[in-house]
Amino acid sequence: MNKTKLFLASIALAASQAAAAQGQKGPDWLEDAFFYQIYPSSYQDSDGNGIGDLQGIINRLDYIKSLGVNAIWLNPVFESGWFDGGYDVIDFYRIDPRFGTNTDMVRLTEEAHKRGIKVCLDLVAGHTSTRSEWFKQSASGDVNSRYADYYIWTDSISAQDKADIVKRHNSEIPASNTTGKYVEANAKRAKYYLKNYFECQPALNYGYANPDPSHPWEQPVTAPGPQAVRRELRNIMSFWFDKGIDGFRVDLAASLVKNDPEKEAVKALWHEMREWKDKNYPQCVLISEWANPPLAIPAGFSIDFMFSFGVKGYASLFFDHATPWGQVKPSRTPTYDYCYFDMRGKGKLDEFITNYTNSYTKTKDRGYIAIPTCNHDFQRHNIGTRNTPEQLKVAMTFFLTMPGIPFIYYGDEIGMKYQEDLPSKEGSNKRGGSRTPMQWAKGETAGFSTCKPSELYLPVDTDGGRITVETQDADPNSLLNYTRALARLRHATPALNNQGDWQLISSLSQPYPMVYKRTLGKQTIVVALNPSGKTVKANVGIKSATKLLSTGRATIKKGTVTLGSCSAVVAEVEEL
Repeated sequence: MNKTKLFLASIALAASQAAAAQGQKGPDWLEDAFFYQIYPSSYQDSDGNGIGDLQGIINRLDYIKSLGVNAIWLNPVFESGWFDGGYDVIDFYRIDPRFGTNTDMVRLTEEAHKRGIKVCLDLVAGHTSTRSEWFKQSASGDVNSRYADYYIWTDSISAQDKADIVKRHNSEIPASNTTGKYVEANAKRAKYYLKNYFECQPALNYGYANPDPSHPWEQPVTAPGPQAVRRELRNIMSFWFDKGIDGFRVDLAASLVKNDPEKEAVKALWHEMREWKDKNYPQCVLISEWANPPLAIPAGFSIDFMFSFGVKGYASLFFDHATPWGQVKPSRTPTYDYCYFDMRGKGKLDEFITNYTNSYTKTKDRGYIAIPTCNHDFQRHNIGTRNTPEQLKVAMTFFLTMPGIPFIYYGDEIGMKYQEDLPSKEGSNKRGGSRTPMQWAKGETAGFSTCKPSELYLPVDTDGGRITVETQDADPNSLLNYTRALARLRHATPALNNQGDWQLISSLSQPYPMVYKRTLGKQTIVVALNPSGKTVKANVGIKSATKLLSTGRATIKKGTVTLGSCSAVVAEVEEL
């Protein structure tokens, strides 16, 4: 066994022992955790400059608590070049001035904790901005610099890599084109550096799982440079944990180690980080953007997402070819003529149920799967023909009654619409349609800011004032108040919380309605969903049922659930 493989094996063994000692699934507060994701630039502007900030979030903490959530995840707040929405980090140890100061972040955390709300930050672990001092010092060629090998440099690349550079430079906007792997820098350090996505995002050097002997710049994971980057990653987390932060969502967590097709090296890296975290910060949590729970959770993460990429299934529920994320792309298969949560009632459940069941079975005793309502990277559910409160309530019932840990993206609790055809802002491209300002009240800026509408970070759409917190707060039948009722029910019902078991009890051959049960101890809860526009029935094999919450026309009696158009029901049952 070579040194690299021995190193990986030792890390994996140590981490598995640590996980057993600390509790595999993570801190105990995750058992009832309920997250709210905030895109800080778009949540609440407190100083009238058209951009959201930390003080704005502080001002809205009581509202956040009213949703029943007890944890928030903030998209990147560290100092950034703002070419990619904050994901091009200049300084991981400093809050970006647009949001406030480090002191403001500490105060936000303290105020959230007073309300029983945990605070997690976004950690862009794979790259920095070219404006980072780390990169500047690495590029300088000073071999004695602390940051000399924080990045991957070479004077020699293949003909194909050179052709990719030419192709990128001949594109309409080279800086925002992701073609190829290398950037021609002509720095003192070397001629080229490896990027992750855009040219301004040089990849941090976590090493190569299988370094090519003919490529001397491909350092093994055990080399001093990659080991120094690992130490820096721990330093960043320690810095913020010590200031009260409760965890990190790690951006593209599976991509750190290069030439790692089986992900063994990156799994070993996260085993190492989990062991360190459990020893020093046992009540803090690591959340991955891996999108493959059977890999991510055993690697050391407490939560991983099932959503628009990775393990397939989410897209079949919510994306179809008439919406931006469902449109045909050569690299994206399959595509869907109809998604499941659509009034036409022509969707299928097979892909989601098969892959979800497999992921759930493999991870339920080790961590949590999160199925988010949306996030900053893909379309909201209020889109196209899925745009009524009745439809959105059925979808919200699904999100808040499934196992794992729910994540509501800001504004989904009121049904904010995906805004099409917006100009790209800070690298948003079509993602900007899901990043528009939170709609608090009637008016030109929807209560988000006191600035002029023309000065807003992104435009707002109040839909005549109907899709606002103000309007829905006063309406007992609103999506907002239905979401609150679902949250209360989830917290109060043991079988519905994050620990309860799950099983589909309807037939895949008859996808409408979707009926599943949640069980914990002697309690059994049945959830039935019908997002279609027709009345549907299913035999659910129960003796009796007590309705806990419903939307639309829904009944359960004599072992049969009957759901009218866009209906859902949650009931406690006695099984036959």
